[in-house]
Amino acid sequence: MRSIWTGAISFGLVVIPVKLYAATEQRDITFRQVHRADGARIQFRRVCTLDGEEVPYSDIAKGYELPTGDMVVLTDEDLAELPLVTAHRIEVLHFAPSTQVEPILAAKSYYLEPEQTGTRAYVLFRDALEESGKVAVAKVALRQREALAALRVRDGVITLETLLWPDEIRKPDFAFLDEDIEVRSQELKMASSLIETMTEDFEPDQYHDTYRQALEAVVQAKVEGNDVVRPAGFEAPEPKSPPADLTEILRASVAALKNDRAPADSTAKPTAKPAAKPAASAKPAASAKTPARTSAKPSTRTRAKAAAAKDEDAGAQPKTTPRRRASA
Repeated sequence: MRSIWTGAISFGLVVIPVKLYAATEQRDITFRQVHRADGARIQFRRVCTLDGEEVPYSDIAKGYELPTGDMVVLTDEDLAELPLVTAHRIEVLHFAPSTQVEPILAAKSYYLEPEQTGTRAYVLFRDALEESGKVAVAKVALRQREALAALRVRDGVITLETLLWPDEIRKPDFAFLDEDIEVRSQELKMASSLIETMTEDFEPDQYHDTYRQALEAVVQAKVEGNDVVRPAGFEAPEPKSPPADLTEILRASVAALKNDRAPADSTAKPTAKPAAKPAASAKPAASAKTPARTSAKPSTRTRAKAAAAKDEDAGAQPKTTPRRRASA
């Protein structure tokens, strides 16, 4: 995982440096809007309603529309001057029973990892928070917006849940709440008995997104049946090869190095022994006509023939070093 924020938990006089990680992710199949006739993608452009021209991102600002239709345009400088007291700090305000932080308030969950220098303080705060059975109510600034938050412990890690502000929770305004609906005690008892019968531990791992799995199967079946559309003018990107195994990379490197050295080694071999080192025994000098050296020692007749052939060649080439004739 990659951290998206660094800061510190401010717990009284204790400061615990931490990193923030997204704790959840949406695993859904994403679709593109396409033209049904040819499968071409549909483009969405940022067009100014006044002149009809396309507007680049660099020219787009935030605007607050008044009831009169007038627009208040805010610049980056305006937003930068706004005070964010909790910037890069998770300020613990107080502690509360976990049942009082209702699930409807939860917006998004994050993991908090301690920096190396704050590990001991992190563990101390985690253990004390878990033992208390309470949650820490805090404030934090993420993406230039201050949010209410709750700190809990899950699987040995402190989690941060951003919470909605109270005025962001809609009040349930439904007509049946004002109606006088009678529920008989026998019905209530039977409903409670049914609930008790169906009660069991919640194990998230036994549940799966069957709709997504079925949708993936439909897409895969169309791919295998070649039921796909290639829009005109679309060039498919180069397929990405899987990461190569390190052993194979090293083996290929050795083979390439041997191939590069092979021609050089064959041309670098001298055709004759250096003159500075005369042979210790009466062996014929190497030449193009001399047969390849073998492990067996050549006979006397073979050496004599080789020497005669060498003398014949020497008559056509200038001698650069004195040669010793092999004895017959």
